[in-house]
Amino acid sequence: MSAIGPVDVLPEKTRIALHVRMSFAAFSPKTHWLDGHVVLARRLESPRFKRIYVVSPRNVVHEFRVASPDEVDSEVAAWLREAYAVGEQRHLHKASTTGS
Repeated sequence: MSAIGPVDVLPEKTRIALHVRMSFAAFSPKTHWLDGHVVLARRLESPRFKRIYVVSPRNVVHEFRVASPDEVDSEVAAWLREAYAVGEQRHLHKASTTGS
C-alpha cells in the first residue's frame, strides 16, 4: 500500500479497513483465507469477485477472497490503486469539473 500513497489502517472488531478521506477497502481474516472488498466508482467484472453491489451511483463494492499470498497479484494491485483514488474521492472532482 505504501507504493500507492499514505493510508490510515483502521482496526475494527472483525476486519481491518483502509482509509484515506473515506474507507476504500477492508479485509476480514478467516482461518484459511482472507475476505476482502474494494470500493470502486464503477462496476468492474471479474470472475474473482464473489459479490458486487451498489452503495451509491459512484460507490460500488466488489467482494473477493484470497486463499494464498500468490493470489495477491497485479490484478488485485490494480483494484487497490483504483479503490485508493475512490478513497481520496478523486472521482467526485472529475464529475463536478466535467459536468458543468
